[in-house]
Amino acid sequence: MTTRILAVCAGNICRSPAAEAAIRVAAERRGLPVEVDSAGTGAWHVGSPPHDRSVAAGRRAGLAIDGRARRINKADFERFDMILVMDRANLREVLEIAPRLEDRAKVRLFRTFDPDTDSDEVPDPYGGSDADYDRAIRQVMAAAEGLADSLSSLATQNGAPSP
Repeated sequence: MTTRILAVCAGNICRSPAAEAAIRVAAERRGLPVEVDSAGTGAWHVGSPPHDRSVAAGRRAGLAIDGRARRINKADFERFDMILVMDRANLREVLEIAPRLEDRAKVRLFRTFDPDTDSDEVPDPYGGSDADYDRAIRQVMAAAEGLADSLSSLATQNGAPSP
């Protein structure tokens, strides 16, 4: 069964497209069937490609980041099984638009999947240094690995063959 995952940040040009790419790579490496997309809570960059500095940081880490920015909407709660947000501000905004109480249970801070971190947020690198973008890429890649481990473990517990 395919797990449908939506990664969300503020503008959908830095963290969430990076998370989308990292989740896809981590899942493919484990043979996990996933559908991944990304969105932003704001409309500032709708239709824009990912930020060039995020793309460059991803490239340095071996991650291909692409797509076009879009804004999260109520239909996403029907389409996706998991909605993974980058920080607490995103969390508040996404929970506010959840159509139903059970939809709120789909929303989680993405970085909580990283077992080696003491923070549950991926800080927004927008406007920061190249080092800030590199750090964000490392953080989303670590969280994506943890997510893929969790999905793999869940699949095994539910009787699916191990990939």
